[in-house]
Amino acid sequence: MAQAVEEWYKQMPIITRSYVTAAIVTTIGCSLEIISPYHLYLNPRLVVKQYQFWRLITNFLYFRKMDLDFLFHMFFLARYCKLLEENSFRGRTADFFYMLLFGATVLTGIVVGGGMIPYLSESFAKIIFLSNSLTFMMVYVWSKQNPFIHMSFLGLFTFTAAYLPWVLLGFSVLVGASAWVDLLNFHIHMETFQGMIAGHAYYFLEDVYPRMTGRRPLKTPSFIKALFADEAVVVARPANVRFAPPQPEDLHRD
Repeated sequence: MAQAVEEWYKQMPIITRSYVTAAIVTTIGCSLEIISPYHLYLNPRLVVKQYQFWRLITNFLYFRKMDLDFLFHMFFLARYCKLLEENSFRGRTADFFYMLLFGATVLTGIVVGGGMIPYLSESFAKIIFLSNSLTFMMVYVWSKQNPFIHMSFLGLFTFTAAYLPWVLLGFSVLVGASAWVDLLNFHIHMETFQGMIAGHAYYFLEDVYPRMTGRRPLKTPSFIKALFADEAVVVARPANVRFAPPQPEDLHRD
């Protein structure tokens, strides 16, 4: 069992493995009280006035307490982060990293901007960790890029991947305590909606808009590409070597 888990972990691509590792270490560290969540949560005032810039990153690493919900989010993080990196972004690690950076920026902007809106600022002030939102963004992007894959939910019913975000949203509503009250008060499920907004923004700007206009606004900057070795593998043929066709006797030889 341990060997199987080790092999599964080693087979993860670099970004997925790094993110999953950082998330697990951070969450376990907080559960053991080695790290304080108060030093990790998103606080725009502390970021701007006290230059605590690490909060812009650490709030994406903490998945709250170690419970069934944590395992649920770790499963989706590892699964869909890996599926995106190995398939849609295969050989494009820099582009995948830029997608996560874009998503984190959009999610942070939603919280900061929402905190300035009257009557909504109190609700947005309660969103201090965006790890779940970023995970849901990846699920949304994967579902948009693979809309026709058939899936099954707990063996109860089947649906196509295009509806996966809505199925998960409905499931979170059903299992959440006082779910309808939370929805009416605009509290708990804002994290899920934020992930869907960020995911749709990326999908539109990266997949839809370029097909409409021929322009790609989310082209990965060169300095980010320089951080990752995504060069195509080229098999070079030695110089002055000619490849002759096989002789007739070789074709009939057993």
